[in-house]
Amino acid sequence: MADSVRSRKSYRFAFRSSLYIVIIGTLLLSVLQWQFSTINWWVLILAAVSFFIVSFVTIQVRIEKFIYMRIKKIYDEVELLESSTIPSYPVMTDMRTLTAEIEKFAKDKKIEIDTLKIREEYRKDFLGNVSHELKTPLFTVQGYLETLLDGAIDDKNVRKKYIFRANKAVDRLIYIVKDLDLITKLEVGDLRLEKQSFNIVELIQSVFDLLEMKADKKNITLTFDIAYPKPILVFADKEKIQQVLTNLLVNSVKYGNENGTTEVSVENLVKNKVIVRVTDNGEGIPAVHIPRLFERFYRVDQSGSRREGGSGLGLAIVKHVIEAHGEKIYVESAVEVGSEFSFTLEKSIVQIEEVQ
Repeated sequence: MADSVRSRKSYRFAFRSSLYIVIIGTLLLSVLQWQFSTINWWVLILAAVSFFIVSFVTIQVRIEKFIYMRIKKIYDEVELLESSTIPSYPVMTDMRTLTAEIEKFAKDKKIEIDTLKIREEYRKDFLGNVSHELKTPLFTVQGYLETLLDGAIDDKNVRKKYIFRANKAVDRLIYIVKDLDLITKLEVGDLRLEKQSFNIVELIQSVFDLLEMKADKKNITLTFDIAYPKPILVFADKEKIQQVLTNLLVNSVKYGNENGTTEVSVENLVKNKVIVRVTDNGEGIPAVHIPRLFERFYRVDQSGSRREGGSGLGLAIVKHVIEAHGEKIYVESAVEVGSEFSFTLEKSIVQIEEVQ
């Protein structure tokens, strides 16, 4: 039914034009016959039918050809479409439908161009951020080496101090490059997760042990919200989840207040999910920054001082690792109150069966 209506609409212009030609042609023929004092109705009818058929076919074919050639010329000139997207058959739609198709094409191209502009801006920001992050340790290494080459190498104390500092800057470079490599793999989906069942409470405790000295420098206590006498088994990539916990806890220590506390809890969310919460009573994050926290190289401290170091990729890695697991990450924060980062994990089948 729809095709029938569409066909009638597509031929409407040719039909009307042919009808006008028939009327005019028949009138002219009848006038000529009248001039010769004879009017043959059969000749008029035959002429009218012939005029209509010839006019209809000619007009329809020419219009279809005209529309197709014009549209194809536009496509060829702007080079926005592959040739395979242009139909090789004549355009059979009416002008209203054709106009709608062109408008849709223009809208799609505008969206595509806007997307490319956003990507271009993102690329510029990314290159600028990478350059900014790498140049500080590079210039540091260069400065110390040049000083040593200029004669300071002969002083044993200076030599040892400068080599130690240069080595520290190289460690920072390696740290940044490793994080860049990891996040690139995460973003292109090239990182394979090696999922296994493990005790998340035990993993959290091991991260506490690793960061104990760093936390002690600011007298920050790393603790659980309650005692967990029984293991809580989850099914995930243990190494990647350890990195998630490490990144979150390192950030908590970096931006935590002296004599503060960072608390981790593991709670049942639904039947087959747990939620891990990392809560601190640190300086907090202004609301304006929260939507962009997980962007690469985005820092709440916009001064550029990089007072707390780091690659600027920690939270971006956290987000991508959690999303690679098909899970969600959340953040809540208030200035001078503290922050809470939480993420979900799938329970191990063994754990689910034990609960049942």
